[in-house]
Amino acid sequence: MGNAPIRITRDELGVVEVDGSYDAFAASILARAGFETFPTLRGVWVRLPFDLGRAWENEHASWAAEMLTAARYRVDLDPDLQPGPPGGSAPPAARRTKTAMTAQPAPPGSARRLRR
Repeated sequence: MGNAPIRITRDELGVVEVDGSYDAFAASILARAGFETFPTLRGVWVRLPFDLGRAWENEHASWAAEMLTAARYRVDLDPDLQPGPPGGSAPPAARRTKTAMTAQPAPPGSARRLRR
């Protein structure tokens, strides 16, 4: 962790990207939040996918900022990336949960026939 903050901003083209110095742990947090890493001639470009909508980008950028802050990194989050309603620090994407299988009664009139 350096003295310089990790900056998460939206550029003039609308791409949400990360600037500043960060280590491997911060990079793993950003990857968990949905950021992608692309090698360039000058280093590495870290950004969110740009075709999933502003609301999705705002949720994932603010979630990344929350996780980095919880890990004691200094983070500057662009005010344009604040999510709509405050909802806590749950992951932004709706996650499927496993449901328990329960026995259901047979519908009326569906008696089992014995095979011969």
